[in-house]
Amino acid sequence: MTQDLASMASIVSELKYTPEDSIAGIAAGVRNAFNSHKTKPIEFRLMQLRKLYWGIKDNEAAIIQACKEDLGKPTFETYLAEIDWCKNDIVFVTQNLHKWVKDEAAPDIPLVNKLLSPRIRKDPLGAVLIIGTYNFPMNLSITPLVGAIAAGCTAILKPSESAPGVAKVLQHIVESSLDASCYGVVQGAVPETTALLNEKWDKIFYTGGVNVAKIIAKKAAESLTPVTLELGGRNPAIVTKNANVRLAAKRLLWGKIMNAGQVCISQNYIMVDKEVVDAFIAEIKVVLKQFFPDGVKESEDFGRIVNVRQWSRLKKMLEETKGTIVIGGDMDESQRYLEPTVVLVDSPTDPLVADESFGPLLPILPVEDLDTAIRIATEVHRTPLGLYPFGNKQETERIMRETQSGGVSVNDAFFHGTIPTLAFGGVGDSGQGAYRGKSSFDCFSHRRSVTTTPGWMESLLDVRYPPYEGKLAKFKQMSELKPDFDRDGKVKFSLVSYMLSLGAGSKTGGLVRYAVVLLGKLQNVPRGSWILLTSQSGLRS
Repeated sequence: MTQDLASMASIVSELKYTPEDSIAGIAAGVRNAFNSHKTKPIEFRLMQLRKLYWGIKDNEAAIIQACKEDLGKPTFETYLAEIDWCKNDIVFVTQNLHKWVKDEAAPDIPLVNKLLSPRIRKDPLGAVLIIGTYNFPMNLSITPLVGAIAAGCTAILKPSESAPGVAKVLQHIVESSLDASCYGVVQGAVPETTALLNEKWDKIFYTGGVNVAKIIAKKAAESLTPVTLELGGRNPAIVTKNANVRLAAKRLLWGKIMNAGQVCISQNYIMVDKEVVDAFIAEIKVVLKQFFPDGVKESEDFGRIVNVRQWSRLKKMLEETKGTIVIGGDMDESQRYLEPTVVLVDSPTDPLVADESFGPLLPILPVEDLDTAIRIATEVHRTPLGLYPFGNKQETERIMRETQSGGVSVNDAFFHGTIPTLAFGGVGDSGQGAYRGKSSFDCFSHRRSVTTTPGWMESLLDVRYPPYEGKLAKFKQMSELKPDFDRDGKVKFSLVSYMLSLGAGSKTGGLVRYAVVLLGKLQNVPRGSWILLTSQSGLRS
């Protein structure tokens, strides 16, 4: 951390909103920059990413201070989920970008069409808008920005005004590190965001809540602008009677103390088989003491709710629940502190289950059996962002088979969401689109199909030109595929195909089986004959 206290204080200062009347010009600037093709060369993209890395590295102290002020975030969590996450993402992308931008050979192309060199080209979408959120204010702003830069887009970042300290640091990093004609930051709240949405973008990337997402999607639809929406959900955890209860308690409790439970993919409620409910609660008590031996409130390892409005919302949820608090419940508005609180509820309609808490609340709903748990999970939210089954392999496989979700962590709390190179996204009303790692590059790229028709092929293409008389039979002979199934949908048995594939059911499988047979035969060939055979066939032993 290279900053002195004076420079750090100047960065983490009062957040100044961008004048509304300047936003149209800012948007036009990045559109013009994209149209100049400045961001398309890969070396330009790599240089911007490298500078962004050092911008983050040189401002670590300011990021830590801002995360502490905005969210009471522990320094360890700031490094884990904000600073090091973003730096590692940049390094990974820069090490792989040359490979990603290369044209891909198009798959599943008939032999006759291979003469046209079908390929997939990766083109940047254009000028994009990225709207961040407050719970991981660095991570959820920088990670999509890295994808946009890597893809060759220009971008405007709108950080969350609910994390004003980090928003100010983000602006400093972007403006001091990146090409100002191609990338910028707009600060503000609803009026400024509305002004941004009134501009024409080639993609909008939004992280946040469902209600705002609907506004953004509706506005984007007016100009047919594509969107990626990273939302949340009433994510269920299911603990069967065959689960390791101690491990489930430890891992699910961690899922609700990380960032004070302000994690879009953490479990919203836990359904526990009634036979192990008491044991599960007892284990949570033990683990909570292990995590915070001197108490939660005095610990440096537990964060705070982002603002009083969100704190009051969580307090109201606890007041309105018909459940019984069995662990925790301590609150302090002056510190925006809310203790990890376990509530035993008896209905899926309880506010703690039916509504997304986005805080350190752990409602436990006892269930009769796995059938009941799966039914309730689907009724509460059919397409949540995450799903967390704990049980034996047969149970967890069945849960995944009979439910939907953006992602799944089996026997853990949102581990799939902590792997930076694993595609992450929702399904249904928990989001659309995915990013992270290569998926971030893909998110801001257009896969452009390209063919090149050589002049010497003209005689082969004659069949497509009028007059058509007498050409249909030739066209069918060249292009028509014969079905391998009958009118009842049953696959036809072909003795020839079976023999050619040695019963493997596919050409690839047949080739593998032929290779195995050939190798088996060659093991019995004298050494001199093997050398002769390999030399004639171009093989090398």
